[in-house]
Amino acid sequence: MERIVYSDNAATTPISKNVYEAMIPYLTDRYGNPSSLYARGREEKKAVDQARIYTAEIINADPSEIIFTSGGSEADNLAIKGLLFSRQLPKNKKHIITSKIEHHAILHTCEFLERIGYTVTYLDVDNQGHIDLEQLENAITDDTALVSVMAANNEIGTIQDLKAIADICHKKGTLFHTDAVQAVGHMKLDVKEMGIDMLSMASHKVRGPKGVGALYCRKGIILEPLIHGGGQERGLRSGTENVAGIVGFGEALRYAKENMDEYLPYVKSLTDHLIEEVTKIPYTQLTGDPVNRLPGTASFVIECIEGESLILLLDLNGIATSTGSACSTGSLDPSHVLMSIGLPHEIAHGSLRVTLGEQNTMEDVDYIIEKINAVVTRLRDMSPVWEEKMNGQPSLKLFDK
Repeated sequence: MERIVYSDNAATTPISKNVYEAMIPYLTDRYGNPSSLYARGREEKKAVDQARIYTAEIINADPSEIIFTSGGSEADNLAIKGLLFSRQLPKNKKHIITSKIEHHAILHTCEFLERIGYTVTYLDVDNQGHIDLEQLENAITDDTALVSVMAANNEIGTIQDLKAIADICHKKGTLFHTDAVQAVGHMKLDVKEMGIDMLSMASHKVRGPKGVGALYCRKGIILEPLIHGGGQERGLRSGTENVAGIVGFGEALRYAKENMDEYLPYVKSLTDHLIEEVTKIPYTQLTGDPVNRLPGTASFVIECIEGESLILLLDLNGIATSTGSACSTGSLDPSHVLMSIGLPHEIAHGSLRVTLGEQNTMEDVDYIIEKINAVVTRLRDMSPVWEEKMNGQPSLKLFDK
């Protein structure tokens, strides 16, 4: 193995030094329960409150609108189930709208709700991953309780027009939730300006620790808690707070807010170079919106190879990447995202997602490019499908231009 390059930041990110140092005291000496009345507990409560401020500031929310959770999946579940199970919601409101390319935390939650009597509309997307705003508007009925559309896709990086979606929802009298797990810290978000009613986020996607997340829930929206107990987080998420994790999350978001204008253009420059070089490989195409995309995300489909083999051979060269969704390992089915944007089954299997972060360098990117070229050549040399193509078979048409 020549070197190690981590380039799967959409799956998880390494904890930054400043986050680690902020957490250490709360893993050692500062171990009080923030719900306690004595001095040590009050100090820990101050730390949680400060993290809540940092979390609110990055999306221009009020700290009282932030509910800490165990991660993005719990935040998604609390937003959707918490609203639909709320005793204040009119009984006819049993309809949800989402998109076909959501994270499984949303899709599986919707599938569960369908099993117990709710109805769900799954919006189509175009070949870049954008929902159809006209289809959204037509899908909203008097029974619609919530629209949930992700801010940016975890596989192809496409960014949705959140303000336009929110405007349609509010015009039609429904609420708008967005899964912003991939977006927070990687693009500018303003819940007030964009009209977002609820927003989910996760610490480990922005160089914070795993096991911590948050839900922004606009004032006036009443949720039913999923976890009952001691009444922490304004009664919406009982359980003794993970103080060290929350402090780390807050510090990660503080850093992101203060430094985003510097590191996002840097990460984009790395990704642009990667895309330019990898798409020079014959029969290789970038997926997702080439412009309105997350700065660190590059998703490709490469004909005549299997994505799993590509990932494993890159791993042998010290490069961590993914194929399809990193949250659905163990499945040989092609990515639901790639199928939804219109890719044929056989091409969707040859997907590669490289996601870069500020800790990566241009030397890392050049190494990734070199090894992708070598591995693709090796796999195609062994592929009878590639041999047929070289003997005059036409390339499969990926998208209409």
